[in-house]
Amino acid sequence: MGRIAMLMIASLSLAACGERAGEAAPTAAEVVSATPVESDAAPAAPAVLDAAALRRVCQAGLAAIHGQVLGDIAIDSLEGEIVNASWRAPVDGGRRRAQCRVEGDLITWKPVDAPTPEQNRWMNQSGDPVTRFVLDGDAITINTTLPDGTTATETYAVAAEQEAR
Repeated sequence: MGRIAMLMIASLSLAACGERAGEAAPTAAEVVSATPVESDAAPAAPAVLDAAALRRVCQAGLAAIHGQVLGDIAIDSLEGEIVNASWRAPVDGGRRRAQCRVEGDLITWKPVDAPTPEQNRWMNQSGDPVTRFVLDGDAITINTTLPDGTTATETYAVAAEQEAR
């Protein structure tokens, strides 16, 4: 009987020595959002965008995110570092509204008129797509990485004097 007890204790002790279940591996979007985009060929995002560049980047970013034509995204106002934008809703013809902000080369947005308050949040959580930009003169390249790791790239020409409506 003593041997059986010793074997059971030894078995339990050895079983406890296994590897611990660590944190889950980061999602593709988390890896991308934590990794700055660096390239010799592409200029880096400016440290701080002026108001005109912020409007241009948010207009291009929202067009890419929502599958809209660049000219359909209207910039309604600028509140400090937050851009307020709107566009015609494709389904019912109403207006969709969103806010946009830029941190480094990362574009973050949030819906404004979503049906529930919980949906009016900044789209910067682990399951959200990650949207980055490269500003090169009049060209703005938007790179979006979805949570499953797939990517999409859109390039828009937005002249500074043409600035977002």
